[in-house]
Amino acid sequence: MAERWLFLTGHLAKARLETLLAGLGDVPFEPAVLDIGVKVAALMTQAIIARRLPRPLNADKVIVPGRCRADLGVLAAEFGVGFVRGPDELADLPVFLGRGGRSRDLSRHDVRIFAEIVDASGLELVALVAKAQGMSRAGADVIDLGCLPDTAFPQLDACIAALHAAGLKVSVDSADSAELRRGAQAGADYLLSLTEHTLELAAGTSATPILIPAAHGDLASLLRAADTAAAMGLPCILDPILDPVHFGFTASLGRYAELRRLRPEAEIMMGTGNLTELTEADSGGITAMLMGVCSELAIRNVLVVHVSPHTRRTIQEHDAARRLMFAAREDASLPKGYGAGLLQMHDVSPFAATPAEIGTLANAVRDANFRIEVASDGVHVFNRHGHHLADDAFALYPSLGVETDGAHGFYLGAELMKAELAHRLGKRYAQDEPLDFGCGVDRAEDDRTRLKDLGHTLRGKTPET
Repeated sequence: MAERWLFLTGHLAKARLETLLAGLGDVPFEPAVLDIGVKVAALMTQAIIARRLPRPLNADKVIVPGRCRADLGVLAAEFGVGFVRGPDELADLPVFLGRGGRSRDLSRHDVRIFAEIVDASGLELVALVAKAQGMSRAGADVIDLGCLPDTAFPQLDACIAALHAAGLKVSVDSADSAELRRGAQAGADYLLSLTEHTLELAAGTSATPILIPAAHGDLASLLRAADTAAAMGLPCILDPILDPVHFGFTASLGRYAELRRLRPEAEIMMGTGNLTELTEADSGGITAMLMGVCSELAIRNVLVVHVSPHTRRTIQEHDAARRLMFAAREDASLPKGYGAGLLQMHDVSPFAATPAEIGTLANAVRDANFRIEVASDGVHVFNRHGHHLADDAFALYPSLGVETDGAHGFYLGAELMKAELAHRLGKRYAQDEPLDFGCGVDRAEDDRTRLKDLGHTLRGKTPET
C-alpha cells in the first residue's frame, strides 16, 4: 500500500496545490492536502501546526511549505511521523517530488584554488592574515603571496609563519629568485613560478614548484622542466599560461590540451586572471567556461586574482564552478540544472506563478494586506480593494493609498522596487525575501526552525502564533 503524504498549506494556495498534485499523474504515494487555517502558507508556525493537526494523524509523511518556521524534528517526535520541508514555491514542487529533476550534490570538487593577495608586501601582518582568512572562507585552499617587482618584502617569513599558524596553506609568487628561495626556506608549500632555469630554488625544501615555460609559449621548455623535477624527485605542477583574448587566448588553450595529451598524469594549473580580470564582462560566466575546460582536461589547480572591482567575487565563483563541473562530470551530464549559484543575473525559472494564477489568488483575498507577485507581464500588487499591475514601481503609487502611512509606504516602495528589478532581470521574486544573486553576494543563513525577527516597519506588533 502506498504511503499517505499530507501536504500542509493555507487558504489561498489550497486550490492551486490540489490542482498541481492532481496533475502529477502516477506517484509512489497517496497525496492529501490540509488547509492548516492560515491565509498564506508561509505564515504557519510550529505552534499552529501542533495545535491544528488532527490526532491521531492519518499520514506517513507530512510536507510543510519551505518558508514555514518550525522545528520539524520536534513535530516529528510529537506526531510520530516524518516531517519534511518542501520548496519555497509551489511551482518547484514537481521537481522536489522527482518530476522533471532531482536534487544535486554540490558538496564535492577536485580542484585546488590558489587565491593571490597581490599587495601582500604592502600589508601589515594582522591585516594580511585577516584577508587570507576571508579568502579561505570564500573557498580558497592556498593563499598566494604576490611579491611586487622592486618592492622589498621583509616580513615574508613572518607572513608564511602566521598563515601556517592560522591553518592555511601558502604559496609564494615572485620574479625574484632570492625572494623565492627565502619563501621556500621559510616553509612555503608552493613556489610560483619556476622555470627549467630556476627549478633548483625548490631543492632541499618542502615547497612544491609550479613550473612555467622559460620563454612564453615554449611548451618544450615546460616539459624539460617537468622532466628535471622528476629526476630530482620533486612533485610539481605545470602551467602553460593562459593568455588574454586577442593576445593568444585560443593558442594558449591549445597548449593546455596538448600538455594533457603529452602528459596524461601531470598536475596542471590554470591562472584564470588573464580572462576574468582583462575581459570587461561579468566574471561568473567566464569562470564557468574556464572551469569547464579544467574539468575536461583534468586541470586540478587554478590561480585566481582579484584586482578589478568587477571580479570581487571571483573566489566564490570559482568555488561554485568547480562544484558544478565536478557534479556534472560525475553524472556524465551537461552543467545544467544544478543550481550552483552561477546564475547571478537571470534565473532559469524566474516566475513562480502565471498571470492567471495570480489573478485567481487576488480574487480570493479578503483583507487589506498587500501581496506582491511578479509574473511575465509585470509586477502585481493586490488586496481586497484592488489588483494593480505595472512594470514600473512608481506607476503603482497612486493606487495604493499610503500617502499618510510612512512606514507602510516605505515598506511597499522597497518591496516594489525589488519586484521591478526581478521582473526586468528575469529573477525569482518572493515578498519579504532578498533577491537571490547566487554566489554574487553573501547571504545570511536562514534558520527556519524559528520565527524571523520583526522588520523595522512592523516592530511593536505581535506576530500570529
